[in-house]
Amino acid sequence: MLQRTTSFHEVSHPIYDGMVTYKGLREARVSEYVSRKTLAILYSEGIAFQLDRVDLIGNTGTYLNSPYHRFAKGADISSLPLEKLANLDCLVVESAATEFSHRVGLALLAEYDVRNKAVLIATGWSQFWGKDIYYDRPPYLTVNAAKYLALHGAALVGIDSPSIDDTTKSSRPVNTILLRRNIPFIEHMINLENVPATGGKFFAVPPRIKKVGCFPVRAFIIANS
Repeated sequence: MLQRTTSFHEVSHPIYDGMVTYKGLREARVSEYVSRKTLAILYSEGIAFQLDRVDLIGNTGTYLNSPYHRFAKGADISSLPLEKLANLDCLVVESAATEFSHRVGLALLAEYDVRNKAVLIATGWSQFWGKDIYYDRPPYLTVNAAKYLALHGAALVGIDSPSIDDTTKSSRPVNTILLRRNIPFIEHMINLENVPATGGKFFAVPPRIKKVGCFPVRAFIIANS
């Protein structure tokens, strides 16, 4: 009998000291808070620990957006039910961005059953992470695509670009459509082109912090083959 092989796929950026996700916003700071040397005097010989400090804004690295990000009375990240964030059936939809088309439209999604799934849009745009072009007209969902996901009950949406909305405009209709229907979404994903289109389980759980709308996640997919 053939044994099934389980593989784990990282789909989020690591966070490091000095990391800048958006120019103009504060960079992440990761530092030593109390050193091993300082703490060693409190314990038996040979025993030491280190305490670290992390200072960052919620929109750092690969992060989850909750309804509270858009709506003052919406659910914050501490209020999102775990069934919206973990052990979700995963659907990876490929939509390669080109010089002429950065829109992910309804036609691409309409053939899929998205109900109760983590729908992850793989555009390949994460290859430009760290370069100026990454923020220059990145791929985004159209309004009709967002309406389809909301109407047909997607559990969560993700994309491997800086924004799920068209950043050339100041309006954010996709944010509004998804978060109004309590559908969290994740931006700045990576490695989506290297994971199975179906059959995987998706996980992206942030710390349970009250009154916070966005926060980094370690997102991953478990797949069996």
